[in-house]
Parts: sequence; C-alpha cells; structure tokens
Amino acid sequence: MIAGLLPPVQVSTFIHMNDLPAPTTQLIDPFERMISYLRLSVTDRCDLRCRYCMSENMKFLPKKNLLSLSELERLCNCFISLGINKLRITGGEPLVRRNIMDFFKAMGRHVETGHLKELTLTTNGTQLEKYAQPLADIGIKRINVSLDTLDPAKFTHITRWGQLKQVRRGIDAARNAGIRIKINAVALKGFNEDEVFNIIEWCAQEDMALTWIEVMPMGELEEASRLSQFYSLADLRRKIETRYELIDTDERTGGPARYVRVAQTNQSIGFITPLSNNFCDSCNRIRVTCEGQLFMCLGQENNISLRDIMRQNTLNDDALIAAIKGAISNKPKSHSFDYSNDKIKGQMTRHMSHTGG
Repeated sequence: MIAGLLPPVQVSTFIHMNDLPAPTTQLIDPFERMISYLRLSVTDRCDLRCRYCMSENMKFLPKKNLLSLSELERLCNCFISLGINKLRITGGEPLVRRNIMDFFKAMGRHVETGHLKELTLTTNGTQLEKYAQPLADIGIKRINVSLDTLDPAKFTHITRWGQLKQVRRGIDAARNAGIRIKINAVALKGFNEDEVFNIIEWCAQEDMALTWIEVMPMGELEEASRLSQFYSLADLRRKIETRYELIDTDERTGGPARYVRVAQTNQSIGFITPLSNNFCDSCNRIRVTCEGQLFMCLGQENNISLRDIMRQNTLNDDALIAAIKGAISNKPKSHSFDYSNDKIKGQMTRHMSHTGG
C-alpha cells in the first residue's frame, strides 16, 4: 500500500453466532475419523500447582499472547460451523480467567440453538462454589473435577497449597445446581494407591462418575521423574478386581476413556490409558491452546497458530477456516507417548496447563 493512502473500506465477513449456518461435517482426518470434539484452553494460569502438572514457580505466558475473549468466541464459531458439536473448556484453571462467564454465556447460546450438543469444562473445583449456579443457568449439565485424593493433608501436598474443603464445597454447589460431576483422578504411584477403594466408594455414595488417568509425560518438572510417578491402570484395574467385579461396557462420552460398570454398586468407572493401552484409533478430538495453537494430537508437537492467522486476517474468516481444514488433513494416527523398557519416549516439553487438560 502506498504510504499515506487509506485502504478501501471492506465489509467484515466473520461468522457470527446469530447468523451461524447449520453446521456441516467437514472435519475428517486422513484416517477417516470424524473430528467433532474441541478441547479449548482459555488460560495457562491456575490457582494450584499440582506437582505432576506444574513447577512451583511457573512462568506464565504474557497476557498479550493469549487469545482475547472475542477471539475465543470467533474461533469457536468457526469450529462449530465446521461440525464441532462438543466443546470442553480447559486450562490451567478456566474459572480464574477474568470475565470468563461472558465467553461461557456466548457458547451457551450455541447449546440453545442445538449447534452444540454439549458445552462442558474441566476444573480443579476451587471456584465452583461461586460459579456453579451461573454455569448451570447457561446450560452446562456435566463438569469434570480433577481430584486425586480425599485426604486433606495429601491434597495440600500434591497441590502445594490447595484446601480440600474448598473443592468439596464447590462439588456440593455444582450438584445442588443440578450439574452432574465426574471425578478425574490421576493414578500416582506411591501417592494415592492406598486410596483407590476410598475414592471409588465415595463416588458411588455421592452418585458421581469416576475416571482414572495415567500420568502423561507433559512438561519439564524439577521434581520426581515421570517413571517414579507412573502407575499403570492395568495394575490399578487388577487391584480393583480383588474387591469388585468389573464389567466392560460400550459406553462412550466423546473422549478417550474406556468404561466399566461395577457389578456391586452399578457405578461407572473410566480408564484413560494413553501409555499402557493406546486409544488413538477412535480419536475424534483436537486441542487449541490459550495462545491459539491448534494441536491435532496431545502427544505430538506439530501445531499451527490460529491466533496469528486471526490477527493477520481481521476482515473475514476464510483463511482461518482454510487453516483449520488443512491442519485436520495432517492429523497424525497416534501419539508418541511410551513408558516401555523403563524409559520415557515421546515426552512433550509443554506443560499440560498450556495445552489444556
């Protein structure tokens, strides 16, 4: 453009919520998997410092690097127009992001129209007492709460300063608001092995679903090695079966968990086993970080910056949609995580709090 001359006036062609066309299934990866599930991180910040997730003195991203709330909404509108029908908001801790309820309300309107089949979030529960009812009011029916122990002292240790009673109050508030709770517990060797039955029985008593997760090699930590933390869910399942009969089911909730039913309590227990039992064959999800990086696979480093594309194309979404489609066409078949032979392979340098839990 010649210096001093203004560019011609152009009309924005953003995809707005009010004129979102009927979503079409356009995101099919090279292995014929339909991509319908987006896990979106809205912040890398958290009010806890769980030892398997974060360093104690984390360096968080400059706020200018994060997607703004309007950019988050613009991005989600594009994904929904391409057939994404399940949206999970993650972090860090999503509920510590300033004015985050404005974004939830915008996404809640997609639930009202039916463009989104489900809007949900994963949280550590510390802010649930405050936000449970507003979340329920905008249409959130299920929430995952990350909780690895029922022992107050151990909880404070693993989170470095968290208070279990605060999380328990948040869970109660969510249940009182009519939100179903699923507990996500990371299996940690030498930490919560002795609580397996207590956690199962507590979830049964409170009518909450439970999913056990293997610790993933995400981020460089200064403390215990991943191998010392890793507790195979195959071993955990064998332990459960010394007391309960587990019946395999075909239940699916759109994520990577494989579910069993406990014959004695009729409760559902999920197992997320990226290390001991690869689940990639049915992967239907992608992740976008709080910086707008689209990761086609949690366990691969390949990504594309949607933030840069949005900020370089402020008048329409054509380039953004083309970039999303192009990224999906390069989605890998599986992750690279591997703990075999007493060695870690496929470790990612980025922390889970950056990618989104």
